[in-house]
Amino acid sequence: MSSFKRNAFTYSTIVALGGFVFGLDAALISGAFKFITAEFNLNEWQVGALGFGPGIGVLVALPMAAWSSNKYGRRTTLKTIAALYLISALGSAFAPSFATLFAARFLGGLAFSSITLAAMYIGEVSPAQWRGKLVSMTQINIVLGLTAAYFINYWLLQSTNSNAEWVSALGIREYTWRWMLGIEIIPALIWFGLLYIVPQSPAWLIYKGEFDKARETLAKVFPSEEIENHVQVMKASIEESNQDRSIGTQLKEIFSKKMSVVVIVALTMAIVQQSTGINAVLTYAPTVMEQLGLGQNAAFEQAIWIGLTSVLFTILSLVLIDKVGRRPMMITGLVWVILSLGVCAYGFGTAKYEMTTDAIAEMKDIPDVDKLSVLVGKQFSTDIEFKEAVKEVMGDISARDNSSVFLQKSAVLNAMLILIGILSFIAAFHFSVGPIMWVLLSEIFPISLRGIAIPFFALISSTISALTQFFFPWQLANMGASTIFMFYGGLVFIGLAILIKFLPETKNLTIEEIQSKLRLKINKH
Repeated sequence: MSSFKRNAFTYSTIVALGGFVFGLDAALISGAFKFITAEFNLNEWQVGALGFGPGIGVLVALPMAAWSSNKYGRRTTLKTIAALYLISALGSAFAPSFATLFAARFLGGLAFSSITLAAMYIGEVSPAQWRGKLVSMTQINIVLGLTAAYFINYWLLQSTNSNAEWVSALGIREYTWRWMLGIEIIPALIWFGLLYIVPQSPAWLIYKGEFDKARETLAKVFPSEEIENHVQVMKASIEESNQDRSIGTQLKEIFSKKMSVVVIVALTMAIVQQSTGINAVLTYAPTVMEQLGLGQNAAFEQAIWIGLTSVLFTILSLVLIDKVGRRPMMITGLVWVILSLGVCAYGFGTAKYEMTTDAIAEMKDIPDVDKLSVLVGKQFSTDIEFKEAVKEVMGDISARDNSSVFLQKSAVLNAMLILIGILSFIAAFHFSVGPIMWVLLSEIFPISLRGIAIPFFALISSTISALTQFFFPWQLANMGASTIFMFYGGLVFIGLAILIKFLPETKNLTIEEIQSKLRLKINKH
């Protein structure tokens, strides 16, 4: 491998590690919800707030990240983000109250803008023929982080049932959820240190008028004969744009008529990516799996399959994206998402719930479980009806803390069909809109607008994500799983129709060639 190619891969890998920390942060909380809920006696809105907290942080951080990435550079902003992850992990692990934990989660949300900055930086140091693969590395790292989190959570849960001396010595049994959240400290610290290796973005250096420094960076990632041409192309791209670089002026240019198709594509992708419900499923993975009647341990174990599926199909996307192309993979993947969500909706929609005398006898360790005898002989057509009946008999706290056991003993459904539907949905997302959105956002905007445009549309995506995570516990308690999946599928269908009409193919084109292609597409409309 040539030195410039090796450097491009090295820098991209280091920056993409932010995706690993992001994935770890997003999924570790999924295993902690049950323990946190019991310790702080939380209601469903407070649980939603913990899932929503990082989303609020993102909404604050993305505009700041846009400003910082233009003023101080992509690398400096990424270092700040890594430091925030570290502080958030420490605060979460030692939080003495719900309010403190929420504040730490919010602080972690400030760091979630690492994804947009990583896509931007990698897109700017990558030659056209590798850009799809290298930008997609961020998504690979996200799913590796998610998978690692599910394994860690499952391992810690199993450790609580162990009599080993080290378990007692470390306090894992008493502080399970604190260990789950605190494990993030290690990778956050490593990432922070490695960021000192990467150079400043050459596109940002051109943007700031530091052409010689830009050439020095380009010499590390491009063949020498291509450097000067690349510098001139980037300079021309910036000069073509409005030279008033205020945020307001750049946003006005983004939403001008000449950028109309670009905005339609970016806005649709930003909304559709999170309207799939992906972050609700990933953030509350064990909770979702409990709805299959698997029980707590099995739900944690099955959540691992979500992580492994994510890794496998993100790698497949990485391998194919520069061969098959962005457009066919996006369109095919969204059709696949819709079909998978339909399978989940059907599976939950045909489920029945009934309590038996034998089931009550098997739950004798639960205080006052005999009260459930009044439900024997009754059949409930939805999980909502069943949960409400249990809550009325057992009380809110017992119904909440033992929900996985009650569902496990009463659910009559095709759990395998629903599990296949969920894993198929995860696969479809990570094959298509998950990684491809970030690749396209790094390609369809000119250099002069990229520092504002990518964080802006990421802000929209993050807003949808935050709302999805916040409302999911309430939706699960009041709408039921079947209705939720149907709702997500309907939103994705609308987005698919728009992208079929407007989404261009950008495979193997330089960013400047993509701009020319988009201008032609805009003129047609």
